[in-house]
Amino acid sequence: MNALSHRPDPRLDEWAPSLLKAQLYGQMLVDIIIGALGPGEQLDENALARRYNGGLAGIRDALARLALEGLVVRKARVGTTVAPLDLTEAREAFEARRLVEIHCAGLAAAHGSDAAVAAIRETLAGGEAAIEADDARALAAMDEAFHVAVATASGNRTLAKMVVTLHHQTARYWLSTMTPPSPEESLKALEEHRALGDSIAARDVAGARATMERVLGDFPDDVKRVLEG
Repeated sequence: MNALSHRPDPRLDEWAPSLLKAQLYGQMLVDIIIGALGPGEQLDENALARRYNGGLAGIRDALARLALEGLVVRKARVGTTVAPLDLTEAREAFEARRLVEIHCAGLAAAHGSDAAVAAIRETLAGGEAAIEADDARALAAMDEAFHVAVATASGNRTLAKMVVTLHHQTARYWLSTMTPPSPEESLKALEEHRALGDSIAARDVAGARATMERVLGDFPDDVKRVLEG
């Protein structure tokens, strides 16, 4: 499952999910989030083209977008590397996510179309299978698609753009520093995500805001310990 290839992109029409460069971007994004492309790793464009079965032009476009989001660093005469982890930035981004995404959930419940609600629910299809298979790539893509779908349903494109960037800035830190969840914990999280979709579908603004707060949770203790250390 590659949920990223189906998610609505609130940013630029030229990044329609059907375009190869968008698919290359999505594949590299998830690999950065799950650590398959690790912090500080040197990225060779030709090797990436072979790895993702894409052309150099598409790879360069995808890297340019990742650079704009702060996920890769491009320097003249040095090349492109995966951005290092900065846990202070992660904490700040998480605080911003709570403000923005809770508000987006309320807006989605108030204004989201039936199609937008259906898109939110669709992102979670196959969740149990991904958990059973311990498929970190599919789970990361599913989480990305879900939060972007909720933000898109809010109808506020500016907030949706912010959610995309903030999600990317935090997701990789969680997977790099947190103890992997048990299958039971993952299933509980999946049900919380579905409950949020139900609140939005029921046009329950207060319920959607409260459920999004539970979905986001607190700043992870594992990350706090790294920062304090």
